[in-house]
Amino acid sequence: MIKISNLDKSFRQLKVLKGITISFDAGKVVSIIGPNAAGKTTLIKCLLGMVIPDQGTILFDDMNIRHNDSYRKQIGYMPQIGRYPDNMKVGQLFDMMKDIRNISPDDCIDEELIEAFRLRTIFNKAMRTLSGGTRQKVSAALAFLFCPRVLILDEPTAGLDPESAEMLKAKILSVRENRRLVLITSHVMSEVAELADSVLSLQEGRVIFYKPVTEILSETHEDRFSKAIVKLINQHQYVENS
Repeated sequence: MIKISNLDKSFRQLKVLKGITISFDAGKVVSIIGPNAAGKTTLIKCLLGMVIPDQGTILFDDMNIRHNDSYRKQIGYMPQIGRYPDNMKVGQLFDMMKDIRNISPDDCIDEELIEAFRLRTIFNKAMRTLSGGTRQKVSAALAFLFCPRVLILDEPTAGLDPESAEMLKAKILSVRENRRLVLITSHVMSEVAELADSVLSLQEGRVIFYKPVTEILSETHEDRFSKAIVKLINQHQYVENS
């Protein structure tokens, strides 16, 4: 579905992505992990078309995204911190997004999270009055709203109460069953183990490893996923430094 080849990106003298070559397939949940400044955000922005790489290609269904931006309609994006017009009401925000998309009666609309999070009860509230957790619910509902084939979720459960977090995780797993691709950034390893099929580890703009969760556990012989991840990262660093 998505193929990335030899992707480089620098900001002035700082090289943020260094020869990234990976592919993501439909029907999978991939967790992108790494420390701050690892290149996770830049990689996501390249996928969204918000950042133009210096070198390399990104193919979406074998189409170079640099030559055609129509693929963006097939992506749902949930930022870590959603920024919306302060005075706009919640209901107006959803209506505005539908107008921007110029949807027709035949277009797929997924309002499951709107109902699950009971967002209709706050449709008349201004965005500036919402708590951080409620804004996260709005962002999640917007990401899934147009039935995208690809979902990019940045720390999706951060700030959510436990019940809402479980609702969102169940939604993620359900869309995977519908052959959609879900990319998640997360620092919560228990969440990664619960949701992800594979883990992409970035560090200093390079791919450290990209492996299925089952392979990570079998290679490291660890029961706890967080310990398995740390062990695998340390192994790769040892090899690089040898």
